[in-house]
Amino acid sequence: MGARGVGCIPVFLYHAVMDDPPGWIAEFTVSPKQFGEHLDAVVDSGRTPVTISSLADHLAGRAPLPSRPVLLTFDDGFADLPGATAEALAGRGLSATAYLTTGAITRGGRSLLPSAPMMTLEQAAELEQHGMEIGSHTVTHAQLDTLGPKALAHELRSSRSVLEDALGHDVRHLAYPHGYNSARVRRMAAAVGYETATAVRHALSSDRDEHYRIARLIVRRSHTVADVQGWLAGSGARVAPYRDSPRTVGWRWYRRARAVVRGPVFAG
Repeated sequence: MGARGVGCIPVFLYHAVMDDPPGWIAEFTVSPKQFGEHLDAVVDSGRTPVTISSLADHLAGRAPLPSRPVLLTFDDGFADLPGATAEALAGRGLSATAYLTTGAITRGGRSLLPSAPMMTLEQAAELEQHGMEIGSHTVTHAQLDTLGPKALAHELRSSRSVLEDALGHDVRHLAYPHGYNSARVRRMAAAVGYETATAVRHALSSDRDEHYRIARLIVRRSHTVADVQGWLAGSGARVAPYRDSPRTVGWRWYRRARAVVRGPVFAG
C-alpha cells in the first residue's frame, strides 16, 4: 500500500564492490562479502527497494511510494557492476540505479577518474536486464560547481546523449560527481531536462527532499552492517532537506578559486 508521508528514505551510494580495489577508490569500496551482508540487511529490514524514477514520481505527486522504501545507487560504472554486483542484487530481487560516467566507460573516451577496471558502455543494457535503472554521472567526473556555463552544459548534455543512444530511451536522472553542486548547477540540470539529481550529503532523504539535491548515504569500507541497519531503521544520520553549513559553502568557494588557476578538477 502506498503512502504520501513515508518519513525518512535511505538512499545508499555505492561505488565498487571488489576485494582488491585501486588505492584511490579503496575507501569507497566494499568487499563482495560486505556487500552481500548489506543486501541481506536490506532484505531483512522489510523495506521495499525502488528506483530513482519511483522516488521522482513520488516527489512530483504522480504516484505514491511504498510505506518503507529504500534506494540502492551505484556511481561511476566499475567493472564489477554488470557482473557479480548486478547478480547479487537480482538474486535477492532488489532493484537499483546506476549512474554512469560516460567518458570512463566509452572506448577512447576521456575522464578525470584515475585508472581502474571499468565496465563498457555496451554493458549498460545488461544492467537494465538485471533490473537496474541507468542515470548520468557526467562525461569526465569533474567538480561541476567549478565549471563555466559551456563546460557544464557539455558535461550534462553529452553524457545523457551518449547513454540515450546506447539504450534507445530517455535518461531522466543525474548524479553529481562526489555530490558537488550549487544553485547554478541545479538550475542547469533542470534546464537541460533532468528530472532529478542526487547529491551525497551523507544524510537520509525524505519526501520533502529537493528534487535536484536528493541526499544519499555514502557507503565506505569502514561502515559496518550495524551502520547499514541503523540507516535502514531511520537513524544514524540527519534527514534532508537542510541548509549547507558555512564549512561546506567555504569549501565550495575555495574549490572554485582553485579551478580558475588549475582548470577542471577530479571530483573525488
